[in-house]
Amino acid sequence: MNDIKILKDVTTPEGVRVIYAQPAGVCSQQIAVAVKDGIIVEAAFAGGCSGNTQGVSRLVAGMKVEDAVSRLEGIDCGGKGTSCPDQLSKVLKHFK
Repeated sequence: MNDIKILKDVTTPEGVRVIYAQPAGVCSQQIAVAVKDGIIVEAAFAGGCSGNTQGVSRLVAGMKVEDAVSRLEGIDCGGKGTSCPDQLSKVLKHFK
């Protein structure tokens, strides 16, 4: 349960790896994350609680992947057993 689905995984000529994923068990329909050299360049959510997802996206920008995972993993939203931040941590684990 709460398994994300990787929709696309690409690396740009500049060396930025971008993963697009479909989260599970949350309001957001898609998460896109760009990482270069272990640092999150950008994260974006399609759908979900706009203010919260924008806030999380801005907070993780510039953060090391492993630091973001350790802070976001396991966050629960309304007893769902997961949340948009938790789903983001699952996407970020694909960069390790």
